[in-house]
Amino acid sequence: MSYADASTTLATLREAVRAFNEARDWGQYHNPRNLAMALSVEANELLALYLWSSDSGPQPPVASRVPMVGEEAADVLICLLNLCDKQGIDLAAAVEAKLAKNALRYPVEASRGRLEKSGELVK
Repeated sequence: MSYADASTTLATLREAVRAFNEARDWGQYHNPRNLAMALSVEANELLALYLWSSDSGPQPPVASRVPMVGEEAADVLICLLNLCDKQGIDLAAAVEAKLAKNALRYPVEASRGRLEKSGELVK
């Protein structure tokens, strides 16, 4: 099976991850706490690839790390899909709801090009 962002749904990826885990009987280790910790670990492995990058230099700073960025990003998404699956979270609906909430907190006219948190913005 081949996947691409333009044609693959979150549901398809979630089912592929679920099937992968079921074939290996890994569900026994996938409680929400462990999955949340694994998500943090994988996100930090992604972050570590950029360690010691300068703002104006190459990112990541070591060329051999570049192919690893996609692998670590995939690990983050796999852990997130596992967590959402275990918690019964519809990730697309959660993203939609969060964007709507953020649109209220960060109106374009007050936040465009600004770095302040919502409570610091003059609305």
